[in-house]
Amino acid sequence: MARTDKTLERVLGGKADANIRFNDLRRLLLRLGFSERTRGSHHVFVRAGVVEMINLQREGDKAKPYQVRQVRDVLLKHPLAGGEE
Repeated sequence: MARTDKTLERVLGGKADANIRFNDLRRLLLRLGFSERTRGSHHVFVRAGVVEMINLQREGDKAKPYQVRQVRDVLLKHPLAGGEE
């Protein structure tokens, strides 16, 4: 199983929001077709067909838990990760 598949499982599972590595979450979003724009410490991800912008910041080597929840909400709302639209 690829690392991004494991990250996707962990994000959708919702039990490890505080233990998702920032780089793993970033790689997952890029693999799902998001494009990234970096401005200072902010990494903004956008994708055609997705209204929401995802804004991530590091907290050490981890992603911030509330931002992992936002990513999960976007993935479930749009058919990117098998969610319902």
